[in-house]
Amino acid sequence: MTDRFADRAAADDAADPLAHLRDQFLLPDGLVYLDGNSLGALPRAVPGVVADVVSRQWGTELIGSWTDAGWWEAPGRVGDAIAPIIGAAPGTVVVADSTSVNLFKAVIAAARLMTDRPERNTIVVDDATFPTDRYMVDEAARLLGLRVRAAAPDDATALDDSVALAVYCHVDFRTGVLYDLPAVTARVHAAGALAIWDLCHSAGAVPVGLAEHDVDLAVGCTYKYLNGGPGAPAFVYVAPRHQGGIDSPLPGWHSHAQPFEMSQQFTPVDGIDRMRTGTPPLLSLLAMEAALAPWQDLDIADVRARSLQLTGLMIDFVHSELGGRVEVVTPVEPAGRGSQVSLRHPDAYPIVRALIARGVVGDFRAPDVIRLGFAPLYVSRQDVVSAGRHLQQVLDSGEYLAPEFAARSTVT
Repeated sequence: MTDRFADRAAADDAADPLAHLRDQFLLPDGLVYLDGNSLGALPRAVPGVVADVVSRQWGTELIGSWTDAGWWEAPGRVGDAIAPIIGAAPGTVVVADSTSVNLFKAVIAAARLMTDRPERNTIVVDDATFPTDRYMVDEAARLLGLRVRAAAPDDATALDDSVALAVYCHVDFRTGVLYDLPAVTARVHAAGALAIWDLCHSAGAVPVGLAEHDVDLAVGCTYKYLNGGPGAPAFVYVAPRHQGGIDSPLPGWHSHAQPFEMSQQFTPVDGIDRMRTGTPPLLSLLAMEAALAPWQDLDIADVRARSLQLTGLMIDFVHSELGGRVEVVTPVEPAGRGSQVSLRHPDAYPIVRALIARGVVGDFRAPDVIRLGFAPLYVSRQDVVSAGRHLQQVLDSGEYLAPEFAARSTVT
């Protein structure tokens, strides 16, 4: 019997000009990996670089590698490598700390840019934001004596003349909804406020255009679609117009104008390095740098096109083959979705566990969402159809009702 989805996938994969990118990743044979929106796959370039960093740069060159191997400059160098992926200019992105820490720094620094406008006493935050973003915004507001207002990014009514800044996620981590960053940023600015974006679920999958769309500050992780590895440091962006006045709440010796004078008085360095704090995690940072190898000469618009083809194929499959047994909560319209497809089912967790047992790795988000992430650099259309058929079989057979799939693990 002919499988029209499998035939379509095979033909489209064979004609895909980006199909060769999959060879730049080390993926286990037989595994369909659809969790790159949580942790990206291992790029082939990384193990050799990490081995060199450990055995030579650290092992034999020792402290000389701060100079000879360019360790000191690495946060800015890697930031410059990420910049074109998110539509930023050189010298506007630095890799440091975690997303949570960078967001805390960005929120307080942005609020300090508004201190000459005391009537601006409110921070608007995405009402469905990733929880750590809300924790950081709440704590920053508490320290600054500001109020927090939760609202969806497309809720223009939340932006009034009391708002100092707005903090939004570009892609909703649970549903995969992609918000209109240019339009939302323009509304924030029209209201007289600053716009901060969390790019964790868009960097490396969706064109962002930070410079083109006049974004003020942004943060994002590097271990999802940028494939930097577990614990890879995050990035922070500051628009050039703000860099002269940016005042980080976590100054450190790596953001000092003369770090090796060891002065007890802090004098901030010029430029994006003001958002650095202390010594970076070099093993993770240099692994992250190596992970960017597949992005050389790659256009984010082409990556986006491939992402939409993958997610569109999964949505078509679900609507055609699964008979309404799961609900697609990710927007069907291409312009409204990121690079994941989220499905709703009351038994989402055991279904995810049953799929993993079959070698199809996605993840679960409470209370009832199956997340399937389509990392466009290495997921194929045949992976999409294989995952769809496995999901169909899991639902048909009821195997997800087996007791072993109900027990919750620590990480879901």
